[in-house]
Amino acid sequence: MEHLQAYRAAGDGKHRANKPIEARARNRRLLFAAAVLFVAAFANTESNAQAGPFAPLAGSWSGAGTVILDDGSTERIRCRAKYAPIGPTLEMSLTCASDAYKFILGANVKSEGGAIAGSWSETSRNISGSLQGRGAGGNYELVASTAGFNANISLKTSGNKQSVSIRADSQFRGANVSLSK
Repeated sequence: MEHLQAYRAAGDGKHRANKPIEARARNRRLLFAAAVLFVAAFANTESNAQAGPFAPLAGSWSGAGTVILDDGSTERIRCRAKYAPIGPTLEMSLTCASDAYKFILGANVKSEGGAIAGSWSETSRNISGSLQGRGAGGNYELVASTAGFNANISLKTSGNKQSVSIRADSQFRGANVSLSK
């Protein structure tokens, strides 16, 4: 008993069991309010990410397809794509690989009135350039270009299915990929 009295005296009566009921209730209300604000902020961020011309692309996709090399040969490839739309802008990455071939395509674009413009890079070959085109609602026709390289990119999305077609004028002739969420 002496020990308990000394403990309470050392804490100046601020032992948890001594807190008034109103203070504990206020702390619970503050914690609940903080949780509600956090959820509201997260939900608002998600809705902004889902709004805009790139909304149908949002999220991670995966699938398979073929890559066409300059000699006309084809190889099967597996691909992963990630699209992060925020309003009229989109950040994307597409990684495709086979046993002998790999490309990593990234892009940052903005849409204004259906016109799309931005930049792209292919990191495994250390090249980058501009990206322009048109589209909305999950369907886009784009041209990626840099010195000595041009590629037409067609992206068509319907629900959780997507097809990507790339046609180029270099040793990499193109790719056809089917993705799903």
